[in-house]
Amino acid sequence: MKLGIRHRTRYRYRRPVTVHPHRLLAVPRDGAGLRLLEFVLDTGPDTAIGWSDDVFGNRVATIGFTGDRREVAIDASMVVELDAPAWPLFAIAVQAHRYPFSYEEDDRTDLGALAIPIADAAGDVTGFARGFVAAEPTDTLALLKDLNAGMLPRITYRPRDEEGTQSPAETLALGSGSCRDIAALFIACARSLRFGARAVSGYLHDPGQTAGGHGSTHAWAEVFLPGAGWIAFDPTHGRVGDAHLIPVAVARENRQIMPLTGRYAGSADDMLDMDVDVMVTAMAAPR
Repeated sequence: MKLGIRHRTRYRYRRPVTVHPHRLLAVPRDGAGLRLLEFVLDTGPDTAIGWSDDVFGNRVATIGFTGDRREVAIDASMVVELDAPAWPLFAIAVQAHRYPFSYEEDDRTDLGALAIPIADAAGDVTGFARGFVAAEPTDTLALLKDLNAGMLPRITYRPRDEEGTQSPAETLALGSGSCRDIAALFIACARSLRFGARAVSGYLHDPGQTAGGHGSTHAWAEVFLPGAGWIAFDPTHGRVGDAHLIPVAVARENRQIMPLTGRYAGSADDMLDMDVDVMVTAMAAPR
């Protein structure tokens, strides 16, 4: 399936301000089920774009602005081909079929912080995660699927305009959160069970869903299983696998992969408004 994606961000200011460099993450990550076909970035006049890869291999655009301005407009347009199966099969290594298992030394070293449990002083998150372990040993993938499906019965999806991510303990206590909050709770639970897990940000295309929108920015998680590699878990929708998902960036925490970050020199009152518009649409096949 070929998809067209347009991600537009606009900031308006009450007076001309000095805009510091902004960091943009918008380039989809090629993978087994995803190919980037086209990418165009328009940042307007008197700007310069520098490209680099961060420590996680994400493609980063650093946008510099010349001269004071009353408006910033950043427009990323792309075309991808998504053919990830809706019901994937995972070739998990035999030694990881049953939980608990131990990662091999090289994998454990390379996973590093991605496999270290998140601080959970009260033990609430760990206790919640352990509740999904019916017995030991148990089927590894079934356990992770149960954990993934078990988020929504406990956590109500709630869009949030506020920046940042709630702590996993806060999301659990509130019983609600955005997609990035729910993903962060899943990651914390997975790490507490000694799985290597990472945060993912990108786009969602799902005309049949209402939670999180049918075409929007989105956040989910991936868990590393030997043999199968990184497996996508979308706890906001209770699904497993890459169907409907267009990954842009991966990291240890959501705060490291916000789509656009940057500052300006001025007071908070100088900010007039911000508008973000994301469209993810299926493109008609050529006749």
